[in-house]
Amino acid sequence: MQCIIGIFKNEVKTALTRTASLKPDILTQNDLVNLPPAVKKYLNYTRAIGKEKIMSMKLHFKGRMRSKPDSGWMPFKSEQYNFFDKPTRIFYIEAKKAGIPVKGLHLYKGETAIMVIKLAGLFKIADAKGPEMDQGETVTVFNDMCFMAPATLIDKNIYWEEIDQLTVKARYTNRHISISATLLFNEKGELINFISNNRFETSDGKIYNNYPWSTPAQDYRDFNGMHLISSASTFYAKPHEDFCYGEFFLKDLEYNCTFN
Repeated sequence: MQCIIGIFKNEVKTALTRTASLKPDILTQNDLVNLPPAVKKYLNYTRAIGKEKIMSMKLHFKGRMRSKPDSGWMPFKSEQYNFFDKPTRIFYIEAKKAGIPVKGLHLYKGETAIMVIKLAGLFKIADAKGPEMDQGETVTVFNDMCFMAPATLIDKNIYWEEIDQLTVKARYTNRHISISATLLFNEKGELINFISNNRFETSDGKIYNNYPWSTPAQDYRDFNGMHLISSASTFYAKPHEDFCYGEFFLKDLEYNCTFN
């Protein structure tokens, strides 16, 4: 059976080959005509206007994660590719659990998602797939679009509803899956939180729980000419507590990726 890093590299190669000939246009104010005012302000704030539209991106994160409120934190580093011509997310993570290496892969393409996590590269401790994963990872893909690739928010598959000057609801559709989220902005134009009821918590791929999911974000910084969040946390709003299971710190970012 192919190792996790081998699957990751093959999927990235396939997607880079598919998108190699794409030539992105420049994002202009005219592309924003149908967006709510808060989203328009956000795209201007992030300096997306006047730059190439985003066909793909590559990200590196560092941070820490845990599976339960009373579990110890696991330090991690990750490498991730997203492709937007055909929604694809390829996320590879390396961590340590009690000193033992852990490797994981989240793969979303078409409208199908899987999550595989192995301990010491051998023992599978999570193998998640099915409708809950497909829907939940569609939420994650849209979250990536909102925070990491603002230029993609002109996508025709997003339906926007303005709630007030600083709050909008969005419905994102990929093929047969539709998810919704509430986006919260501040007066400066920063996107500061993303909340969705369409994502599921699972640690093993066997048991899924549906709790409100949020990713409060802060500390906007410059990355390759864009002004984006540099850190965020991931929460599930459980009945008796808000459970923070991840803290992410963006190290670097590249748009419209090509073969190195």
